[in-house]
Amino acid sequence: MFETLSDIFTSKKHLLAATLLPLVWAMSGCQSKKTDTMDNQTTQKDSTVQIAPPTAKIEAYYHKEHGTERLDNYFWLRDDKRENPEVLAYLEAENDYLKKSLAHTDAFQDKLFAEMKGRIKEQDESVPYKKGNYWYYTRYEEGKEYALYARKKETLEAAESLLLDGNERGAGKSYYGVGAFSISPNENILAFSEDTVGRREYILQFKDLTTGQALADVIPNVEGIAWANDNKTIFYVKKHPETLRSFQVWKHVLGTEVSKDVLMHEEKDESYYTSVYKTKSDRYILISLNSTLNSEIRILDANKPEGKFEVFHKREPKHEYSLDHRGDKFYIRTNWEAENFRLMEVAVGKQQDKKNWKEVVAHRSDVLLEDFDLFKDFMVVSERKEGLIQMRIFNHKDNSEHYVPFKDPVYSVYTTSNPEMDTQTLRYAYTSLTMPNSTYDYNMESKETELKKMQEVVGGYNPDDYVSKRLWATATDGTKVPISLVHKKGIPQDGKSPLYINAYGSYGSSSDVYFSTIRLSLLQRGFTFAIAHIRGGEELGRQWYENGKLLKKKNTFTDFIDCTKFLQQQGYGSAENTFAMGGSAGGLLMGAIVNMNPELYKGVVSHVPFVDVISTMMDASIPLTTNEYDEWGNPNNKEYYDYMLSYSPYDNVKAQNYPNMLVTTGLHDSQVQYWEPAKWVAKLRATKTDNNRLYFYTNLTAGHGGASGRFSRLKEYALEYAFIFDLLGIKE
Repeated sequence: MFETLSDIFTSKKHLLAATLLPLVWAMSGCQSKKTDTMDNQTTQKDSTVQIAPPTAKIEAYYHKEHGTERLDNYFWLRDDKRENPEVLAYLEAENDYLKKSLAHTDAFQDKLFAEMKGRIKEQDESVPYKKGNYWYYTRYEEGKEYALYARKKETLEAAESLLLDGNERGAGKSYYGVGAFSISPNENILAFSEDTVGRREYILQFKDLTTGQALADVIPNVEGIAWANDNKTIFYVKKHPETLRSFQVWKHVLGTEVSKDVLMHEEKDESYYTSVYKTKSDRYILISLNSTLNSEIRILDANKPEGKFEVFHKREPKHEYSLDHRGDKFYIRTNWEAENFRLMEVAVGKQQDKKNWKEVVAHRSDVLLEDFDLFKDFMVVSERKEGLIQMRIFNHKDNSEHYVPFKDPVYSVYTTSNPEMDTQTLRYAYTSLTMPNSTYDYNMESKETELKKMQEVVGGYNPDDYVSKRLWATATDGTKVPISLVHKKGIPQDGKSPLYINAYGSYGSSSDVYFSTIRLSLLQRGFTFAIAHIRGGEELGRQWYENGKLLKKKNTFTDFIDCTKFLQQQGYGSAENTFAMGGSAGGLLMGAIVNMNPELYKGVVSHVPFVDVISTMMDASIPLTTNEYDEWGNPNNKEYYDYMLSYSPYDNVKAQNYPNMLVTTGLHDSQVQYWEPAKWVAKLRATKTDNNRLYFYTNLTAGHGGASGRFSRLKEYALEYAFIFDLLGIKE
């Protein structure tokens, strides 16, 4: 489950974060042609060390769109190659300003880091799962940053076979991440991909598990992979070198030159992503093509890798579907005539005509069908009702069905490692705002539940010391918006205790609750932690998403503001002690609310924020832009242009007071380019009319997910929390 910013952000459909490194002032040639309105006139009166913030030069650039000119004084900060000395000097100057300004919190940051690290069980391992002849698991060693991937043959008492050591592979690298990780059907070859930059451009490699030797096959710029059943053919997805859009599927045969690989599909429509994976039955390889609102899947018999992929069902406007296979049938999750999706089945070979599709689980207006998992004699359907996931079990042997019971008022649950079909055991993960992350085995026949592992909180933790709630705020238009929150028992609701509220609200990605040992550093200091389940997610069904996108996107922002007002009215914080946080699309949310209602917040933290909406969406060369038109709108259409321009945070910065702010980014971010927050901060400095703090940090060695190591990530939190605590005068 989730423990760090990177974990939270990368669990979503579209992602985020950042970290901290001491960097050096290097500002020659970067002095402004114009002084800042307030930030550069005086130093920060409430900071122990008083220094002047950096000043970004102004260099007028005009975007010409729809017969108008849009001034962009900081366009020069864009450097696609990330090697312009002047740009790098400015980013380093901002890092240095942050470091010096918060130098008086260095000891506190060290204490917070040690506090957070001290709650982690350093020598730890996951619950093993069985696939084929082996038990697979990951484990961590004391003091090490990265996971070790291992297996044992037949029984857990067997000798360990180490598949991959992340610490060995990541040694000496400022960033390290494992992407794909897949064992060949005969269990003898490991295919894995690695990223050592943070830009999610992975290099695919192979290891012979019988000899322990690396194979000569090395393939760059790979995303997903799938093995054919011949144990030598692998299908992989390539990204476009400029836009980073996943757009091609290639076939590689081990032992052959990569130059001889065969292109199996190229997606010409720039609004689609491409992925490849295998059905749980191991019978079919699927190419999945998805835009925001449309899907198409192509299938190939995994026993016949020399064949051609066939369209399962051709793409249609606003039709989304996914599928899996069991026996002689395909099972399809589809929104065909079902806004909240339904489950269908169809005989193999009959799928191209929807007239042959037979309904298995009907559509319901108040329940979102999120996912399904197939077993030989059972089927598990994950449904979301009133913001919470329910697991519905279908027993095919006696045609009965039941729901797995859960007790917490607010929780998250999802099926996890279930690779085998012929079993009556369902493995699922469960967590809540007060309950540590737990792994369970559930007998779908007897309905008995076995706790396999609960996250250990080193130093002790008692969930009875905390209380979690589900509240409902009323939005400006009368819509009821759910809020999940947690705080220590006994905290008075008099507005004097601080409030930390966060949200995402985009792409139909629901902000499910999760337990965090890191968050205890907030809760133990009297904070209430809240998640606003605003429109733009899918917590309350497909309409919740539809009403928070395109020409209804502002509902996302006003929902968050209304949730903040509601919580403050209920005595959870006040304008003097309320802090808001969001990342990526949630960073856009932060940018919008500080333009709209800055007076509600003492401080705002915005991680890798998508804030230069118009400039990015007008430029198809920027990675991932064309895939986003159905989410934000295509600004080449003036109706969408005008609407997006009305809320784009960068374009709507104005001469007013803003809260204290901490903004972060990663230089190699492939999803929200670093120059968006850089430009935003520069414009805020030159425009805002207050003396509040404005800090900007760029991780010069990472991307959207921030630092890669499990301990180095904690420095992100130590920095963020020190920023917040310092504003409240909390010193320990």
